[in-house]
Amino acid sequence: MADKLDMRGLSCPQPVYETKKKIEAMGSGVLDVLVDSGAARENVTRLAENRGWSVSVKEKEGEFLLTLKRQ
Repeated sequence: MADKLDMRGLSCPQPVYETKKKIEAMGSGVLDVLVDSGAARENVTRLAENRGWSVSVKEKEGEFLLTLKRQ
C-alpha cells in the first residue's frame, strides 16, 4: 500500500518541500502525491525524477495524482 501526501491547496514550493522530506524519510517504496496545480505537478515530478524515483501522472478534474516509485 502506498504512502499518501495530499498537497491540494498548497502553493509552491510547499508541495515540493513536503514531498522531498517524505521521499528522503522513505528511501524507497511507493508514494502517492495529490496536487491541484500544473506547477506543483511539474516541480514534484522533477524533484522525484532527479532523486531516482519513477513518476506516473493521472489527471482527473484539474487534480493530479502523482505515483512515485523507487525500488
